[in-house]
Amino acid sequence: MRKISDTINRLAALRLAGTANGFSAVSSRLAPLSDFGSNPGALNGHVYIPQTLAPNAALVVVLHGCTQNAGSYDIGAGWSDMADRHGFALLFPEQQRQNNPNLCFNWFSPGDNRRDAGEALSIRQMVAAVTSRHELDPARVFVTGLSAGGAMTSVMLAAYPEIFAGGAIIAGLPYGCASTIPQAFDRMRGHGMPSASELWALARAASDYNGAWPTVSIWHGTADATVSYGNAQAIVDQWRPLHRTRAAPDQVEVIGGHARRAWTDASGREVIEEYTIQGMGHGTPLDTLSEDGLGTSGAYMLEANISSTLLICRFWGLAHAADKGAAKVVPKPAPAPRERALAHDEIGNAMPPIFAHGSFVRDRETHRAGGVRKIIEDALRSTGLMR
Repeated sequence: MRKISDTINRLAALRLAGTANGFSAVSSRLAPLSDFGSNPGALNGHVYIPQTLAPNAALVVVLHGCTQNAGSYDIGAGWSDMADRHGFALLFPEQQRQNNPNLCFNWFSPGDNRRDAGEALSIRQMVAAVTSRHELDPARVFVTGLSAGGAMTSVMLAAYPEIFAGGAIIAGLPYGCASTIPQAFDRMRGHGMPSASELWALARAASDYNGAWPTVSIWHGTADATVSYGNAQAIVDQWRPLHRTRAAPDQVEVIGGHARRAWTDASGREVIEEYTIQGMGHGTPLDTLSEDGLGTSGAYMLEANISSTLLICRFWGLAHAADKGAAKVVPKPAPAPRERALAHDEIGNAMPPIFAHGSFVRDRETHRAGGVRKIIEDALRSTGLMR
């Protein structure tokens, strides 16, 4: 088990990195969203409606990571540029420091990570307001996010599966894996991740939905020292039973030098995809250098010769395949007979360190006065994991 001192040092380094994300909200193209509901999670909201908005257009909900804001994430990932190219609307929920000092969505909090409560309900209210005001297609609403935003994407997909046609989780976590502060510490550092069957049950119990489940796109770097790469497999294992796919992927290919696996449902439609970004750390994968490049590299916005923004849009049917070069297909063994039963596998992968970025301050007097418990509580408060 990793020592608490090691985790403290890691989070201190993350906070220093997060203060230099290099993007100014002043240059954002987003407009504020107001009067969208009771807003129990006390979130801010921003929208981008392109001049090219198509009739009955789609809506993409974008959730930033810790230490970021809506404008900086848009500049980094290039979402408003994609909206201009393909005529869909954007909604950017945004965390406030009064809720979390490091601007992390509270994905682990029982008051915020369930249906009809807290931050999850605030985001749902924003979706309803924007869809109605701009006459968008309610059947084409999608959600994506990075890091804590990726974990909150998992929350939205599980809690409101009837609202979203698809989601994309970047360097995130499976739904429901933590509901207390100690669990959040353990899951982020790679300890005690629920089994695949438990993860499936958590997602299934998040609503009483019985329809077609949202498609899921999963992105993770193999060198991610903030959120362990093993989370990608945990998310796959959570969603495979919901879509009744078989265990082995139905397609394996290489795109931009990175592996992509895909699973299909009984009709042959791709419902889960996973991109393994070789050698990438914690962040959103970008291709800023090609002719059709998107976004701006910076802290947690990482040049990787592959545009997650563009390929996610392609997976959702919002962009054309011609927007990106052809993939190199890697031969794979013939698939075993398809079994659509709810088979559950144990997850043996190492899981992540902590999500929220922050630094810890302590001294000998604090240690003597409050002991180890106080040290941990102070650490959690400084990272935004405890209020």
